[in-house]
Amino acid sequence: MPYQPIENYGIVGNMRTVALVGVNGSIDWFCFPAFDSPSVFAALLDHEKGGRFFIEPLVDGVTFKQVYWPDTNVLVTRFLSETAVGEIIDFMPIGEAIAEDHHHQLVRRLRVVRGHMSFRLVCQPAFNYARDPHEVTVDADGAVFTSNSLSLRLATNIPLTAEGPAATAQISLGEGEEVTFSLRHAALDAGNSPWLDAGEAEHLFEETVRYWRNWLSQTTYHGRWREIVHRSALVLKLLTYAPTGAIVAAPTTSLPETIGGTRNWDYRYTWLRDAAFTLYGLMRIGFTQEAADFMRWIEQRCHEREADGSLHIMYGIHGEHELTEIELPHLDGYKGSKPVRIGNGAHDQLQLDIYGELMDSVYLYNKYGAPISYDLWVELSELLEYVCDNWKTRDYGVWEVRGEPQHFVYSKVMCWVALDRGLRLADKRSFPANRERWLKCRDEIYRDIMQHGWNDEIQAFVQYYGSDSLDASLLIMPLVFFMSPTDPRMLKTLEAIMRPKKDGGLLSDSLVYRYDYEADVDGIAEAEGTFNMCTFWLVEALTRAGRIEEARLLFERMLSYANHLGLYAEETGPAGEALGNFPQAFTHLALISAAFNLDRALGTGT
Repeated sequence: MPYQPIENYGIVGNMRTVALVGVNGSIDWFCFPAFDSPSVFAALLDHEKGGRFFIEPLVDGVTFKQVYWPDTNVLVTRFLSETAVGEIIDFMPIGEAIAEDHHHQLVRRLRVVRGHMSFRLVCQPAFNYARDPHEVTVDADGAVFTSNSLSLRLATNIPLTAEGPAATAQISLGEGEEVTFSLRHAALDAGNSPWLDAGEAEHLFEETVRYWRNWLSQTTYHGRWREIVHRSALVLKLLTYAPTGAIVAAPTTSLPETIGGTRNWDYRYTWLRDAAFTLYGLMRIGFTQEAADFMRWIEQRCHEREADGSLHIMYGIHGEHELTEIELPHLDGYKGSKPVRIGNGAHDQLQLDIYGELMDSVYLYNKYGAPISYDLWVELSELLEYVCDNWKTRDYGVWEVRGEPQHFVYSKVMCWVALDRGLRLADKRSFPANRERWLKCRDEIYRDIMQHGWNDEIQAFVQYYGSDSLDASLLIMPLVFFMSPTDPRMLKTLEAIMRPKKDGGLLSDSLVYRYDYEADVDGIAEAEGTFNMCTFWLVEALTRAGRIEEARLLFERMLSYANHLGLYAEETGPAGEALGNFPQAFTHLALISAAFNLDRALGTGT
């Protein structure tokens, strides 16, 4: 089976891990039992060795369609032919009325809704990123796949056959007939029914649908573009790791930013930056419990600061500090995009912007969620002292460059934000604070940015001090109230960014590049796609500048680049294809924020 386009996938999950399901019915990515666990299926990164679980119709002339059950993360993949219609309903059970053991499984319900259809099933795991061999044992209750690191049961009452490392079956169903498959820890066989009968499968399905609909009903967003905003919220919830409240940047690793290139990173971790923005996005539309869970996670990290008082830019979903990056040379990579990486070497980079994103999210949580504790304030105060001591230091910036550190303007702006929100929070709560130092430092940062971050020649704020390169991250300036959205310098920066790339800008048919990759500031001389999050930032910047109709046109054009399910990867390629890890939290939270502010600016009219 050849590689599917990245945009051909949907996801299902249980807030511990997810599975990516192709529009052709193949599960090509699945880490178990957690987001950062080694993969079980990784055909997405090597279609020959990676392993997959596919169910394909044995009918000529089949077309495929994929939809979510309304207002849920339950995925329906439909096979349409002239004589029959079949479908797979994929989900990971979750809900209060479901036993805990049943939460940790992947359920596939195969049915025929019209006519008669035959199918071929192949379940071929490749444990530990296809590094560990396994044995297959077939019995009356399905098959057990046993490796040194993990044993999984594929439970079903359909007879299976062991073929090398795979379990296979030929299935023929008439109209209204259905079979169920569940993939779970083999250890759960003890004391449990070996496979799900029709009644049990229906119970799990109904409870899972009920869970997602009840969760989504908490939203306070009832404006325009509700369907895509709600889908983004459901995606962000899926990317939350329930046991700790951490939020992963994306559930995949090494999906390339350029086909055949080396910009292939592992995103299955919690970036303070991404998670803080995600918290903001969810909180804006009513999901305050997620904010509370993340605040607890943040407080734990604040108690684990480094000897110099700093935080890491990212952590494992259980709070791990060391995320050693290694390459897996035995995997071919998506469409030959090597290397495949696990871990992330940027985990110990200095990125000063994280303190601004963190303080902004804490400030908003204290304002719209619940008052923060004094103990957390003490930790935050010490972080602000760290910012005062270190804001003049060169860092690696929001884009985690692998080149030389610079005085990135975005980093300086977010250091300003950290101190500004700290001062506001101290005043709001009457907390003890080193106000005089913080205020002096905040004002010093502002003047420094205006002196060194503005380039008179190109009439715009630039990527780093002394450069003449634009950076779309500076669209954040009016969003965090560093600049008035109608300040002449901000408007000129907007105009510069909105020029076509061939004319020195960052725009390509309304889509925004994050910076000029040809300038080689990131140490990787490769092309990349437009950055979806930056496009939504541009929408919001235009909205705040009062250019409402222009912002709306840009926003609605950007919506057309979502995949068939409303999901976005990190980037959009030159042919409109998805690039980078998928789906990406940062993009979906930026969509929510842009929709919220644009809808409010448009008012009650059309």
